Amino acid sequence: MTKIPIKLQDLRRKIYTKAKAEPEWRFWGIYVHVCKMETLEEAYKLTKRSNGAPGIDGVTFESIEAEGIRKYLQQIRHELITKTYSPNRNRRKEIPKVGGKLRTLNIPCIRDRIVQSALKLIIEPIFESDLQDGSYGYRPKRKAHEAINRVAKAAIKGNTKCIDIDLKSYFDNVRHHILMEKISKRVNDKEIMHLIKLILKVGGKRGIAQGSPISPLLSNIYLNEVDKMLEKAKEVTKEGKYQHIEYARWQTI
Repeated sequence: MTKIPIKLQDLRRKIYTKAKAEPEWRFWGIYVHVCKMETLEEAYKLTKRSNGAPGIDGVTFESIEAEGIRKYLQQIRHELITKTYSPNRNRRKEIPKVGGKLRTLNIPCIRDRIVQSALKLIIEPIFESDLQDGSYGYRPKRKAHEAINRVAKAAIKGNTKCIDIDLKSYFDNVRHHILMEKISKRVNDKEIMHLIKLILKVGGKRGIAQGSPISPLLSNIYLNEVDKMLEKAKEVTKEGKYQHIEYARWQTI
């Protein structure tokens, strides 16, 4: 794993600590950190590591590096600072699902994946502090097998009944205004909010684009109220007939 530069590590740690200590705090003045070269350089590394296909503009990592990574990132930074950044349309690709159905992936251009990754690096610690213990999907230092182990331990304790919940077309039906309201409870930065709105609008009036770097975090933010409800159910039923209820949520992108 590529180690995140220490300054960025420290910033993310401080943001998380502040968010965890003050659940009602709304963060402001954080857009500047998205625009830093250090953040964009780390975002580029993360984007390249995922080794995704080119977007609709056909730009590849090879062509970027031939022209110069720093020059490429400086252009992105200029657009972010001058508020002239506008994401391109996503390239759509259908992949097969279980049962013969198809899932549509939306593949952003490398440029837009870098911006989304930079944004995620800064706001992820805020919302990570709010997410529930039973949420495992696409979170830092959490794996699918940990969710399975959580369920297995509950089964060993005698909890042998299982409820499997599947949200049909979840990503396609996320309502932008509700998601933005949830984000605004923790972010009081108009530039950050505007950038998120630009990213959402590329995919249409509703839904989150599956296949983009920011979509897992946004989906977790949107579902956090459901996780809180399940945590509450777990707490209020820990005594009596339905004691020791457990849950674990994992999602696929």
